Amino acid sequence: MVYNNALELASAIKAKKTGVAETVSEHINYIEKTNNQLNTFLTVVKDSALARAREVQSQIDKGETLSPLAGVPIALKDNISTTGIETTCASKMLKGYIPVFNATVVDRLEKAGMIVIGKLNMDEFGMGSSGDSSAFDSVRNPWDTSRIAGGSSGGSAAAVAAGQIPISLGSDTGGSIRQPCAFCGVTGIKPTYGAVSRYGLIALASSLDQIGPIGRNIDDCAALLSIICGADCLESNAAPNAKAFGDGTCSLKKPFNFDKPAPSNLSGIKIGIPVNLTTTDIFAVKELKAAGAVINEFKMPLMDYMIPAYYIISCAEAASNLSRFDGIKFGHRSAKAKSLSDVYRLSRSEGFGQEIKKRIMFGSFVLSAGNYDTYYRKALQMRTLIKDFFNRGNMLIVIIMQSRYFIRIRADRHQIPFGEIDVVELFHIGDGLRQTVLAFEA
Repeated sequence: MVYNNALELASAIKAKKTGVAETVSEHINYIEKTNNQLNTFLTVVKDSALARAREVQSQIDKGETLSPLAGVPIALKDNISTTGIETTCASKMLKGYIPVFNATVVDRLEKAGMIVIGKLNMDEFGMGSSGDSSAFDSVRNPWDTSRIAGGSSGGSAAAVAAGQIPISLGSDTGGSIRQPCAFCGVTGIKPTYGAVSRYGLIALASSLDQIGPIGRNIDDCAALLSIICGADCLESNAAPNAKAFGDGTCSLKKPFNFDKPAPSNLSGIKIGIPVNLTTTDIFAVKELKAAGAVINEFKMPLMDYMIPAYYIISCAEAASNLSRFDGIKFGHRSAKAKSLSDVYRLSRSEGFGQEIKKRIMFGSFVLSAGNYDTYYRKALQMRTLIKDFFNRGNMLIVIIMQSRYFIRIRADRHQIPFGEIDVVELFHIGDGLRQTVLAFEA
């Protein structure tokens, strides 16, 4: 049977219209039929998923309270640690690596009665925005397999869009959930930093990374976010002032509660729209006005410095985080090495892709003794200024873009500079898939 979203599927399971093992088996069979075309899944754990499905079915039959998504299969971006399941970050550097612990979010999914059925393709170590820097070939867009799926959580978004899985987890550093969701026509959320534990997420940029949900609609994402969010004594940013109990839980309550439906009346709520990023003459803003919200236009300051600050901070943190993959402590070890320096040099040269090497070089440059104050410290100061601006606001600042419309570039052309692109396509995801071809002069 076909269900429109994860919550609908969970309701059908609870009503005994379908079984958990049947649901998992159907999804795995579909993945096996379609993955050669889409390359979304790197690993599928059929036997353990079916065994887990039988356990969850037993819990549901006994009337145990699990979660609104109990019995629903889920897949994870391949940078989220899973006990006994290969976790590669789509890199040759970690090929064959099998974690001995679960990420906190995985433990919470299992407690909620969800079934992990596999790991999803991505840009290598989360570095990229196209889905094609994976060491195991590109992710392809299910709407048109000649197109990119976006990244770095391209596999997570494409698998949901293709119906291979009803819901998934990705990670977002600077758009890695939101951008592929726009490319694939699904819904994704980057949660507030610290709302979801990063314990078990293989880090790209530790001060920016967040695990987040991807689903077919906002209700699915809200339900999944409600499961994975909350304090974690294993991760300091997710547990300020938390007290650990013997069972590993924390004393803090969850920061979000999505059990209640969203209010239809927004009377009295001030929403700020940054006019140098978007326009108020779009459907979403008109809907907010109709619901009673007060729309205040303002100009977002420091716009010219946001992207440079992001790249400096993210690359600096990536260079530091990836230093552990040296052929000795973690990761691929070159068989050609004849000395200690060869181990370091050859293992990292063979294990990392081109995009990783570029970012490590840039990150190492801005962290070097002669450049730290000039670049990295200035980027941190700029981030503080941006943060202070948001903290001073007396309104909910919403950046609304026309996300129903997006540009997708042909997979074999996207690496060239933008000035040389001659054809792109503008898609509208609505009742169907409509397209308009726009020509750009080279």
